[in-house]
Amino acid sequence: MPRASASRELLARRGEVWAFIAEPHHLSDWWPGIGGVQPDRRGFAEGARWGVSDTGRPALLRRATSSGMLLVRGVQTPERFAWTLTGDRIDVELRLEEHGPDRTIATLDVESPWLYGFSRALPRRALTRLHALCQTAAEL
Repeated sequence: MPRASASRELLARRGEVWAFIAEPHHLSDWWPGIGGVQPDRRGFAEGARWGVSDTGRPALLRRATSSGMLLVRGVQTPERFAWTLTGDRIDVELRLEEHGPDRTIATLDVESPWLYGFSRALPRRALTRLHALCQTAAEL
């Protein structure tokens, strides 16, 4: 399966980035194409299943009204969050490492079949959005 990776320095401490990531409803703020998240009772825990809906904008090879499920595959506080978007068969792993007193290096690996509209730019786009959110918080 095709795989793409991206890394980006975030302007926040790792604990702050992790606290943001660990709130399931924030996924739609930084993950491209997700408009809403409905976590199950387990929340941010391995084995949790979240309902996800898209942004409502049509995309190549995808209906504008599609929705699906996210399966949380791994959580290692505050270092690693891994999940699968089951409808699109996208496997994702986000790793966070400290990089100085107020900086975090985020590395995002994405793997998916070409048939599901996979874009090698997806991890870069997601980290750009996450960076913008951390930058906004750093300026406050």
